[in-house]
Amino acid sequence: MIDENLIRDQLGNTLNEIDLPNLGRRYQGKVRENYINDTTGVRTIISTDRLSAFDRVITTIPFKGQLLNQMSAFWFEKTKHIAANHIIDIPDVNVVRAHNCKTLPVEMIVRAYITGSAWRAYQKGESVSGIIFPEGLKNYQKFPDLVLTPTTKAEVGEHDMPISREEIIGKGLVNRDIYAEIEEKTLKLFEFASKLCSSNNLILVDCKFEFGITPEDELVVIDEIFTPDASRFWIQDSYANKFSNEQKPDILDKEFFRQWLINEKSYMGEGVIPSIPDDIKVEFVKRYVKSYEMITGMKFQPVIEGSIVERIKNNLGV
Repeated sequence: MIDENLIRDQLGNTLNEIDLPNLGRRYQGKVRENYINDTTGVRTIISTDRLSAFDRVITTIPFKGQLLNQMSAFWFEKTKHIAANHIIDIPDVNVVRAHNCKTLPVEMIVRAYITGSAWRAYQKGESVSGIIFPEGLKNYQKFPDLVLTPTTKAEVGEHDMPISREEIIGKGLVNRDIYAEIEEKTLKLFEFASKLCSSNNLILVDCKFEFGITPEDELVVIDEIFTPDASRFWIQDSYANKFSNEQKPDILDKEFFRQWLINEKSYMGEGVIPSIPDDIKVEFVKRYVKSYEMITGMKFQPVIEGSIVERIKNNLGV
């Protein structure tokens, strides 16, 4: 596990943004900087240390970009036999060079348990992506079968909105055949990762997937997969006892931070963004490092020498 003093020493050394116009057109996502070279068809994706919640960028967290990039790279390599992905190479711990794809305008979310936004909607009696869950469910309860709850893919600053399979196809967002393919790949990816996580004392609760189409018309997974930003992870040993006592399991993903914002700051994305105490930032890093190490079986090696921006520039040769 990472030393807490090291985290505190790096609280002021985070990557918020980086401007590299020589790489191509810039697109700024919530947590990633994208540079698209239309001549080569290469998209350079830089994972910053920005932390978003409720579709708002809240603050920066040390090592977050490195952790997300390396964990996602681990999963892309592990799952390429199930679904092709956009990766070309990884020239820096914060950077991926990928094939530039046409992004499909929906995000696929698969859920094995009810919690998070689905639970909050359920408490209000609302459907989720056109699905009405049965009465009597408890927070953190496992579904009998995996549930798909797609959303729209919003622009920065806007909210992703739940959408049903029928709406996606009916509105022409994705044609029926491609939707069937992404649904199949989503479920197979989740089932594979769930088994790997279980062997490492983790429960894979849910996950978000994004897909794109290459210039050669191949469907590929893009963005990130099975990171604690895009998924929920619980400690397996903590689940049965805590759920039976109506307590939340031990959480190793961003939901811990969302819950803190709701409970401590009454914040769910509207109004002034609250300040985040250093102790919460430190706890965030510790949980992400623990998830990385439990999933990959490798010790996290933070890269801290010198300027993050200059290191990335050197590794990219710009």
